[in-house]
Amino acid sequence: MNMLDAKQIRAARALLEWSQPDLVAATGLSLTTIRRMEDNDIGPARSSAANVQAVQTALETAGVVFIPKNGGGAGVRLKDPD
Repeated sequence: MNMLDAKQIRAARALLEWSQPDLVAATGLSLTTIRRMEDNDIGPARSSAANVQAVQTALETAGVVFIPKNGGGAGVRLKDPD
């Protein structure tokens, strides 16, 4: 699992047109936890591995692909619908 950052989580939600409460519903996590994970000063690095996995799984299941930092910078995109 790649470590997500706060910007990737916010960008993934934006691509899906999800609100924070939508992500809460998809993960079963609290709104406070989602807000902390999306905060640049706190971010997912300070969350449990289980919470990060829950967010990543929910977003990937909904069609998001996380792009690792591999020299070009981390990012997100939507899966090809094929």
